[in-house]
Amino acid sequence: MEIAGAILVSIGVLFTLLGALGLVRMPDVYNRLQAGTKATTLGFIGIALGVGFYEPQWFPKLILMVVFIVMTAPLSSHNLARAAHVIGIKPVGEVDSLASKEADNERR
Repeated sequence: MEIAGAILVSIGVLFTLLGALGLVRMPDVYNRLQAGTKATTLGFIGIALGVGFYEPQWFPKLILMVVFIVMTAPLSSHNLARAAHVIGIKPVGEVDSLASKEADNERR
């Protein structure tokens, strides 16, 4: 059980580290939000499950925490990206699919 816990915690730490690296390396706020949200969510899941193997009596609470994070992280990331778009932060590159959909809606 301890070996499985250590492996899961190590995987979780690796995902969290890669998420932090993604925050530094990605070119714009939208890519940074995606990298940070997805990687740190997976990192938290790995760490929480690994701790659950170390301390089995904590497992139900850790599962509730994982469910909460899995449900709220994408929503908060989406809201931050939407707010960035509304205040006018442009994505890197020429393609802005959200702006083209809004322009189509205005024409109707």
